[in-house]
Amino acid sequence: MEYSNFLKEYKPAPSQEEVQNAVEKLKELSLKNRNTDVYRFALSAIDLTTLTCNDSRESVTAFAKRASDFPNAYPGIDNVASICVYPAFVETVGLALGDAPMRITSVAAGFPASQTFLEVKMLEVAMSVENGADEVDIVMNVGKVLQGAYDEAANEVEMIRQEMDEDITLKVILETGALKTPELIWNASLIAMYAGADFIKTSTGKIDVAATPEAAFVMCNAIKAYYEKTGRKVGFKAAGGVRTPEDAALYYTIVEQVLGKEWLTTDLFRIGASSAANNLLSAIVGSEVKHF
Repeated sequence: MEYSNFLKEYKPAPSQEEVQNAVEKLKELSLKNRNTDVYRFALSAIDLTTLTCNDSRESVTAFAKRASDFPNAYPGIDNVASICVYPAFVETVGLALGDAPMRITSVAAGFPASQTFLEVKMLEVAMSVENGADEVDIVMNVGKVLQGAYDEAANEVEMIRQEMDEDITLKVILETGALKTPELIWNASLIAMYAGADFIKTSTGKIDVAATPEAAFVMCNAIKAYYEKTGRKVGFKAAGGVRTPEDAALYYTIVEQVLGKEWLTTDLFRIGASSAANNLLSAIVGSEVKHF
């Protein structure tokens, strides 16, 4: 499909100056959201992540069990949304969770660089789902987007989407730190949504520049424009460098102000993080804790 034609139906991306001015205002507004209610929601929106070269069956099992034990340790506080791991550990997480009502997220399709054969990407996604993944996070081909090959990049996403049933959530990572400009982030957001993304996500966390409020502002505006034209709600996920309760409150505020409170559910807003979970929990209970 010629996805680039869809871009002609939308206004241009906001300028760098417009983005900067808006983000400064949003930072001020976020001060009011530095409170326990927001922190509780932000914790419940976390995809608790372990994506390191030294992950093992033993370490991932222990990681998942700490998460599944959270309701016993902290009754009355909602648990994280999902556990996010490499494809080889999806089944490990499933066995560790047992009947615990938690979703399993798998990165896949050549994460984090997305530089492998399309057939390999499709197979890896299919195997992740077969092993029990409820959600799959893939990286849009950044090199193709930077070259302006929007149709090729989006068609890859479309082909990968076909490897999973409709009830599997597909999150498409734009790697906004590599795209850099509002125009490229805007265009990548729109074509990812048209290609079948249920969420668009900022970053892998594997390059120097990860999530930024500027990228989030552009992405959320693209989600809004897409929804107004199509009627389909697409979620937003901030990932990479989101560590503090204040960071979480800022991204919460961006979604709140641009998309509205109806987007402030775990079906439409996620945070990809590891350390942020303990930091949010500490802010909620009022003392430093390290449960996760």
